[in-house]
Amino acid sequence: MTTPKKTAVVTGASRGIGREVALAFIREGYGVWALARSAEALESLRQEAGEALRPLAVDVASEAAVLEACRTVLQAGTPHVLVNNAGITLSAPLTKTRTEDLNKVMAVNVTAPFIFCRELIPAMVAAGGGRVISIGSITATRGARYTSAYCASKHALLGMTRALAVEYARKGVTVNQVNPGWVETDMFSAAVGSITQATGRTQEQAREALAGMNAMGRIILPQEVAALCLFLASEAAGGITGAAYAIDGGEPG
Repeated sequence: MTTPKKTAVVTGASRGIGREVALAFIREGYGVWALARSAEALESLRQEAGEALRPLAVDVASEAAVLEACRTVLQAGTPHVLVNNAGITLSAPLTKTRTEDLNKVMAVNVTAPFIFCRELIPAMVAAGGGRVISIGSITATRGARYTSAYCASKHALLGMTRALAVEYARKGVTVNQVNPGWVETDMFSAAVGSITQATGRTQEQAREALAGMNAMGRIILPQEVAALCLFLASEAAGGITGAAYAIDGGEPG
């Protein structure tokens, strides 16, 4: 087995964007810590990715679990890249969004990335530098109906990204955010299902309606998001920090 040249930590790595990000970094020669709740899904990913992938089952909604995961990672060495990808969504009118719903969304989408950054960035600094890439959403810079909790979390994540970018700009660590539009993931499939149930449209009609929201008229692929993450982790992106990259097919907003 060839020793990986660098190490990346990817949260929410068992499916969707996170899975493709983990595989992309593996192909680039990284060793990857793949974090997700499902040990079974992570084992499936490990079988596909090979020995360079280290699966670590963790529920990022739990602060204790996140701290334990950070300790496990650091005991094995300092990661060069952190990709905060794990996230959950919530679609509900304001009056039907409970405080506990808001707290759950914030715990996964904001608090967990905050803890990962707080625990891992100092080690990156001590090792000479690193990259932090958080996966946000186009709702990090705009609003959308029935997503007040989700929008709040993604706005907060972007604020944290920009603050940390300034804080660590002269310490060798860049901090950036990738804000996808609709991506071919389970979350997108769920949105299609919700539209068909609420409107009586076919799945194809629902897909076309969502794709039609952007100038390209198509849905973004997880591999495209992964490619952008690889770029932001590269030496070529060394002068980029505090940036928010929209990858949404030209969706207006």
